[in-house]
Amino acid sequence: MSTQGEGTAQAGPVRWRTAMERALYGPDGFYVRPGGPGPAGHFRTSVHASPLYAGAVARLLLWVDGELGRPEELDLVDVGAGRGELLTGVLEALPPETAARVRPYGVERAGRPAGLDGRIRWVGEAPRGTRGLLFANEWLDNVPLDLAEDGRYVEVARDGTESPGGPLDGPDLAWLERWWPQAGTRAGAGRAEIGRPRDEAWAAAVGTVESGLAVAVDYAHTLAARPPFGTLTGFRAGRETAPVPDGSCDVTAHVALDACAGPGAVLLTQRDALAALGVSGARPPLSLASTDPAAYVRALSTAGEAAELTARGGLGDFGWLIQPVGVTPWGSAPDPV
Repeated sequence: MSTQGEGTAQAGPVRWRTAMERALYGPDGFYVRPGGPGPAGHFRTSVHASPLYAGAVARLLLWVDGELGRPEELDLVDVGAGRGELLTGVLEALPPETAARVRPYGVERAGRPAGLDGRIRWVGEAPRGTRGLLFANEWLDNVPLDLAEDGRYVEVARDGTESPGGPLDGPDLAWLERWWPQAGTRAGAGRAEIGRPRDEAWAAAVGTVESGLAVAVDYAHTLAARPPFGTLTGFRAGRETAPVPDGSCDVTAHVALDACAGPGAVLLTQRDALAALGVSGARPPLSLASTDPAAYVRALSTAGEAAELTARGGLGDFGWLIQPVGVTPWGSAPDPV
C-alpha cells in the first residue's frame, strides 16, 4: 500500500493520493480506527454475501495444493483481510486434513480482531516466500491513487472540495498515455484515476509468492471501456456517499486490473470464475419440493446466494486477476477444477 501522508488532518488542498492515505490509514483513519465495525459495517462484499464465496476460495486453494504436490505447509494469505471473515470461512470449508496443513495469514493495517481463530497470523504486510494462495478481495480499490483532469493533478480539501493542482509528472503521464488514453491532456478531455500505485502494490504482493497463485478480485474496468468521468466514490453505513477524505467514510475507486496484470495472468469476470469453482445460481428441481421440502428450501436459498454472487450488473461483473507463479495458469482452461 501507499505510504504517503500521515494523520487525517490537512492544512489545505493536497493531491488525492495523499488525502486518501490520510483518510483511510492515518491515525483514526477509516480502516484503522480502533473499535470500528470494519468493512462489513459499511458495505457488502462477496465475502459477506454468502459462505459460498469462501467455499469457492477453498476449492481454489485445493487446486493450488494439488499443483504444489500437497506440501507439509500450505500458505493462505488474505491481503486486505478486514476482520478475518474470509480466512475463517475458508478454514471451515476445507477438508480437515488440508486445514491442518494450512498457514493462514491476515494482512491488514488495522489491529487484530478480538476472538479471531488462533491459527490465523495477523500481519502488516504479506509474508515473503508464500507457497500457496495469495488472495486479495477488494483490496486494490482502496490503494490510494491520484486523479488527473486536463493534464493536471486534482487536489482536494478535507471537506471534499476539489481544485486544479500542478501538471502531471512523467511516470504518471506515461501511465495515462498507456492505460487511460481516452482522458488525454487537453481541456475537456475527461477525468482519470492514475492506477500506477495499484500496479506497484500488486506487483509487490505477487513478488512475495514463491509458488502458487495470486488472485485480486475487485470492481474493475479495462482499456476498451474506461469510465470517462472516473469512479471515485465513498461508502458509509451501507450507502454510497460523496468521497470526502476526512476519515468518516470509505474512499474507493475501481481498478484497472488489465494494467496490474503480469505475464501469464488470466482476467475473468467473477461470474465465470465462480462458475468454474462450482458456484451455480440454478434453481433446484421443483420435484424436490414434494419429495423433500426442507432440502428444497435449503437448495433454493443456496441458489439465491449464488445468483447474487454471479449477477450481471452486480457482484458477478467484478474482475478476477489470476496470476500464476510456477504453476499452471488456472482459469485458462475450459474446466479449471
